[in-house]
Amino acid sequence: MSGTQAEGTIRNVAGMAEETAGRVTGDSTTELRGKARQVAGHAQTAVGEAMETVRHIAADQPMMAVLLAAGIGLIAGMLIARR
Repeated sequence: MSGTQAEGTIRNVAGMAEETAGRVTGDSTTELRGKARQVAGHAQTAVGEAMETVRHIAADQPMMAVLLAAGIGLIAGMLIARR
């Protein structure tokens, strides 16, 4: 588990606690803030997983990683040039 994934998990757990506290106290603002923190935690965990996948692919198949990066750069350059 990467640091990004761990931070996402922590944020998710904190959001669950905040949502529960809001629900118990009847504070809808705290409850919604907790739900938002959970969503951010899930997103951060997903980004961490994607980064780990890219790292593994780049380590296992470096030529493919270089070609993919060149292709993405080419497409990004073409899109920017169209402006």
